[in-house]
Amino acid sequence: MEISGSLIALIVFVLFAMIVLAKTAVVVPQQNAFIVERLGKYSATLQAGFHILTPFIDVVRYKLSLKEQAIDIPEQICITRDNVQVAVDGVLYLKVMNPERAVYGISDYIFAIAQLAQTTLRSEIGKIDLDKTFEERTNINTAVVSELDKASEPWGVKVLRYEIKNITPPKDVLSAMEKQMRAEREKRALILTSEGQRDSAINTAEGEKQRVIKASEAARMRQINEAEGQAQAILTVANATAEGIRRIASAIQEPGGMEAVNLRVAEQYIQQFGNLAKQTNTLILPANLADLGGLIATAMSAVRQTSPAS
Repeated sequence: MEISGSLIALIVFVLFAMIVLAKTAVVVPQQNAFIVERLGKYSATLQAGFHILTPFIDVVRYKLSLKEQAIDIPEQICITRDNVQVAVDGVLYLKVMNPERAVYGISDYIFAIAQLAQTTLRSEIGKIDLDKTFEERTNINTAVVSELDKASEPWGVKVLRYEIKNITPPKDVLSAMEKQMRAEREKRALILTSEGQRDSAINTAEGEKQRVIKASEAARMRQINEAEGQAQAILTVANATAEGIRRIASAIQEPGGMEAVNLRVAEQYIQQFGNLAKQTNTLILPANLADLGGLIATAMSAVRQTSPAS
């Protein structure tokens, strides 16, 4: 019996030692914080690592995670500025910065921040029209985070960001919005079509204008070139004629020139009479054929009078 009593005492002592060790030695995981109270009063905040407490005096009262937490904000009905009810839900991200204030500053900081997020969201949605709620998501999220951060600072909690997940208007409003969007798309399509037709007509008219201008310029240049060509041709013929006359006059002044002229005039005179005989049945003859020599002499006299030497 004595051995059994000693064994029991040993077992009791071992159990007591284990209980004391459990209450004395504390290991805090990474990114966690333990709140220690001594005789019911805040004593210390234990960070990650191994810690020794005073048995039966120090007690780990609260265990908090220092990681970033995501809190789902339940769906709620909000009323826009144009009196349309929309269902809005979201997700909130926060992080405990001061474990002591998070424990003793408020009874449940998660519940408090979630309720405050809902009320702030209703207030922000009520400032804008339904059509603006979808495009103003970023501004709404920023406003909610700003208000929550101010309220949660005394609680030792930092609100990092807020994101709206869904904005759901009533079915009849959705149907009206779809009709409005279809009408807007059709309107844009008609406008684009009319603008395309207008641009096409403008381009066609501009092209026709350029064609007419180019054609008129081409005609003007052609007329100018033809006139210049004709003037050059006339000038060339005149120069050639003048040069020929000068050479004839010069040849007449040379020895034997006048006899050559007499011979040339006689040949042309006889040749023209021959041509008249070929072309018609009527033959015109001088009144006195014997006076042919006198006629030639008269012509040569005229030539001498118009000669520069005369």
